[in-house]
Amino acid sequence: MSYVDAIGAVRFAAEKLQKVGLFETEHMFCDLYCLEPGQAQKPHAHAGATKFYYVLEGRAVATLGDESRELGPGQLAWSAPGESHGVSNPGPARCVLLVVMGPNPNRA
Repeated sequence: MSYVDAIGAVRFAAEKLQKVGLFETEHMFCDLYCLEPGQAQKPHAHAGATKFYYVLEGRAVATLGDESRELGPGQLAWSAPGESHGVSNPGPARCVLLVVMGPNPNRA
């Protein structure tokens, strides 16, 4: 078993959202997405993987398929394999998301 200080790993950049890898295994990965107001991840899909976005701090707009919904701390959105998904920060504050996907497409 391993331990990670997720809050200590938070980092932001003005030019684009930051993806901070917390850990990765053969089966899944776990990242932090750190978004300044106005930053976004364009909708995309993964054919054989499930992904979730869990809001740790701030507010995010999660888009799953054709539906978008604003989420706050403690709320989660997940996409089924092949379902289009993306996330954005509507502002005005920074947003931090815990993002997990499995199976891990980096190890396929």
